[in-house]
Amino acid sequence: MAIDIPKDARAEAIASIQRYVEENMEERIGNIAAGGLLGFFLEEIAPLVYNQAVADVQERLQMRIGELDIEHHEDAFTYWRRRDKAGKGR
Repeated sequence: MAIDIPKDARAEAIASIQRYVEENMEERIGNIAAGGLLGFFLEEIAPLVYNQAVADVQERLQMRIGELDIEHHEDAFTYWRRRDKAGKGR
């Protein structure tokens, strides 16, 4: 699955790469080169980050699913117990 980003986010990412290179490597990088670098990152490295995010969400969801029975458990056959308790208090 290819990781695509919206056009406006892509433009911001390219500008960010250009600024990073200029400020940290004291070189200028053009729009096409920065776009190519972004494409490389999206194809080569982004899947690693994406897969880790999916794994983190999956783990969190499994924890929440495991808590459902605790948070939303209702005892069955309590009518008579409640009624007997209410009758003893009279």
